[in-house]
Amino acid sequence: MLSYTCKTAVKAVIYLASKFESGEKAGIHEIAEYIDASEHTVGKILQTLVKQRVINSTKGPSGGFYISKEQRKLPLIHIVEAIDGKQVFKECGLALSKCSSTHPCPLHNDYKKGRDIIEKLFYSKKILDLCEPVNSGLTYLMG
Repeated sequence: MLSYTCKTAVKAVIYLASKFESGEKAGIHEIAEYIDASEHTVGKILQTLVKQRVINSTKGPSGGFYISKEQRKLPLIHIVEAIDGKQVFKECGLALSKCSSTHPCPLHNDYKKGRDIIEKLFYSKKILDLCEPVNSGLTYLMG
């Protein structure tokens, strides 16, 4: 359902949120290494997230990417919409262009139930909710 790029974006944002308390900014190389993703992909993702105001960046020798206290309170749906768009939770499970409740694919009803549950999760979970377990070592962002 979510693209690889979107999953990578969620991990990158959680990583930045986990660094909030220390006040440190992170560079593309550091983030890519920590979440086990390519620097090229992470760089493009971070640019998009800055444009969509999900995270911030500063240039220069002490620059890097960071997240504000207010941004940490954003629901995960902001990341998903910035990367995959708003349609991601409306797509057919078999990628049919004309799938709907009146013209369903064989998976439509079951897939819609699961898709709706995941959509609610992304609206209810905040970035902050996911960085605390990472900071305490209960959850991980890489392989």
